[in-house]
Amino acid sequence: MSGARATIGALAAAAVLLAPAGCVRGARPPDVTASRPGTPVDSATVALWRMDETGGTHVADAGTSRLDATAGPDTRTDFGRFRSTRIFTRSADSFLYVPYSPLLDVQSALSVEAWISPNSFANLPSPIAARWSPTTGDRSWVFALGSSGLAITTPDPGWLSEIYTARYQAQRLAFLFQPEDAGASRVFLSQSIIATGRWTHVAVTFDGDVVRFYVNGQPDGSFATTGRIRASQAPLLVGNFFDTRFLTDFGGDLRQGPAADAGTSYAFDGGIDELRISNVARTVFPLHGGR
Repeated sequence: MSGARATIGALAAAAVLLAPAGCVRGARPPDVTASRPGTPVDSATVALWRMDETGGTHVADAGTSRLDATAGPDTRTDFGRFRSTRIFTRSADSFLYVPYSPLLDVQSALSVEAWISPNSFANLPSPIAARWSPTTGDRSWVFALGSSGLAITTPDPGWLSEIYTARYQAQRLAFLFQPEDAGASRVFLSQSIIATGRWTHVAVTFDGDVVRFYVNGQPDGSFATTGRIRASQAPLLVGNFFDTRFLTDFGGDLRQGPAADAGTSYAFDGGIDELRISNVARTVFPLHGGR
């Protein structure tokens, strides 16, 4: 009997050694949520659009606020930095639209971040995300990719002139915000040139005293400026810029109506992935995993 027990014990030990990780009795299964690559949701997350849909025009907010977006019909889905992404084109109907919510009024501390892969630069700045009205006082902020720096050959509505008249803005990041107190809007530019044809993590933060840019998680310029960002009734627009009052869902898809300025002057060309807005000025950004 003692020999039989020894044989059984040896077989059991071998089974444990050969068992796949996580299959050993009593072992805790891996925390899939914690180890998932991409941008996490935490208590400071206002909204996070992972762009993981494989089609359609509904873009879900992965955060707790459920600030879901509607995509214009001239966007599409494709492989992204993490799983799927949303591809934007130089079209009037290429955008994401998030209706106004008071949760978007982040005034004293703000972070806006995303993975971007631009295909090209326009003659005018291309907003990554914006809460800014071209024709009313509802102006809060714009986080944009600067222009090509070449002569303007597309129609110029003059709506974001603060950015493209700023010196050295070509192919850099730009952050424009309207202070709560009366005064002119303020524009700031990153130091690094953003490459085309590859994924880059970009971010801007404001803590009420300093605007900071980050490129691939590294500081890329800081600027002292005090105050609060003005609250507004502006919706959030991603990957384009136009007067959202002329949007219509007549006929099915959400698109610019016939009375809108149907130009493509500010349209982003390329991919935007993992767009997150936070109500703190972050200093650390997740860059792990993905392609």
